[in-house]
Amino acid sequence: MSQAANLAGAVEGELLPAGRGSRLAARARRLGPALAVFVLALVAWEAAVVVFRIEGFLLPRPSVIAVTFVSEFPVIWPAGLFTLREAVGGFALGCVLGIAIALTTGRWTVVGQAVTPFAIAVNSTPIVALAPIMNNWFGIINPLSKMSIVAVIVFFPVMINTLRGLTQVSDEALELMRSYAAGEFPVLFKLRIPNALPFTFSALKVGSTLSVIGAIVSEYFGGSRQALGVYISQQAALFHFAEAWAAIIIACLTGVAFYLIILLAERLIMPWHVSLRAQEE
Repeated sequence: MSQAANLAGAVEGELLPAGRGSRLAARARRLGPALAVFVLALVAWEAAVVVFRIEGFLLPRPSVIAVTFVSEFPVIWPAGLFTLREAVGGFALGCVLGIAIALTTGRWTVVGQAVTPFAIAVNSTPIVALAPIMNNWFGIINPLSKMSIVAVIVFFPVMINTLRGLTQVSDEALELMRSYAAGEFPVLFKLRIPNALPFTFSALKVGSTLSVIGAIVSEYFGGSRQALGVYISQQAALFHFAEAWAAIIIACLTGVAFYLIILLAERLIMPWHVSLRAQEE
């Protein structure tokens, strides 16, 4: 028995590192093409600007943008955090409203028939039309004016996807719950909400990037000087395009960071889902 136990322990000790190594190799294979394309794009960009003698106000070289990014970092990083707070605030507001309406609509169909046309109409309204109205309502330098625009952008996809997950439950699972005389609340919390989580997180991941875009675009129509969108518009107006591109990099980084936070929350809240288990294998 002791020899068998030692042999089993040795085999397990050899298999675990191999498993970790295989997962690292799989991740490297997934990230490798993206990194290669990114590096090649930067090299092609730099070469195109030099060979074709493209003026800096049209397209700065990546090397110039990198130097400007380092020098302007003490200015653009706080501006990025300021805009990110607006994006997160509007994202939270839009998600709460979207999920609440979806839960209400899933319970009472008549509410969905009354609310859905208005939600579609609001979602079809461009930001350039909403921004002046929200600035007039809440004030140009009030962050709530930008949060409200972000909330409108995020609300519709969160509501539609959550409602889809709440209603598209398995008939067999629903009949099983009914056979145990389960009421509406047990069905909601034990069947409908777990079924809706993958749909909701898909909308949240889309909304995380849209919220940063919406916050920056809304700042083009006026806002605090601390905002990233105001900084970009001012630098572009002064033909300081390297500084504008450096700020765009900060916008990309904040959007990616926000997306990764939502992705991490998805893995922590629903590790049981088949799509997440397939990624880990």
